[in-house]
Amino acid sequence: MSTDKAPADWSIQHIAALAGTTSRTLRHYDTIGLLAPSRIAGNGYRHYDRTALVRLQRILLLRDLGLGLPAIAAVLAQEEPAAAALRTHVAWLRGEQARLSRLIASVEKTIAAEAAGEEIMAKDMLDGFDHTQHKEEVEQRWGKEAYAKSDAWWQGMGANGQAGWKARVAALNNDWIALSSSGDAPSSPAAQELARRHVGWLASTPGTPAATPGGDVRGYVLGLAEMYVADERFAANYGGVDGAAFVRDALGIFAVREL
Repeated sequence: MSTDKAPADWSIQHIAALAGTTSRTLRHYDTIGLLAPSRIAGNGYRHYDRTALVRLQRILLLRDLGLGLPAIAAVLAQEEPAAAALRTHVAWLRGEQARLSRLIASVEKTIAAEAAGEEIMAKDMLDGFDHTQHKEEVEQRWGKEAYAKSDAWWQGMGANGQAGWKARVAALNNDWIALSSSGDAPSSPAAQELARRHVGWLASTPGTPAATPGGDVRGYVLGLAEMYVADERFAANYGGVDGAAFVRDALGIFAVREL
């Protein structure tokens, strides 16, 4: 009979290697109160037990969702049972797996059609992609068919309706800028109420996943929030990268809690 047993904990170097990160990153997580080691050995090395590893797994999953460290800390502070939280993460990962499978199939169809000299429908070419992430690029390459529904809605509003919609967007952006400069945290009630208002605005725009029954609202909101930071054209709407990061974190917390 084997006497081998799993270790009670693991060194910081071992965990960093397994997680594909660095000891410096793990020490930073400790410094900001995100992930404390389970013990510190006599030589000063940090060690992590199973409970710490579960927390680290949640941190890494939330980072993959696009959340910044302040937003991750706010989510973990809810003290939701780890198993329940991980089930939520698994549901999101399965959704991503399905989306990526569709994306692969879409690209393979395009490759096959190109090789055979055949035509392929725009909807097949774009299946699995986040159509809103690179709107201008998609329109330049494949035309505006993918956005026909939104365009028809926009044109049907008339001048007064369009002006009102633009005013609503401007007010939303200004409120985000003011709140991000106020010192409030992304997890604050004010920020979460503004995030709810933001998602409501997205849901009022036809053609977006947020307005489509059965659409991946959470994935859409998280991807869009990350784009606000990554694309300076969008970051400018929120006062720059710092303001956009605040919006991203607030939307990320809201998405994880509510969507």
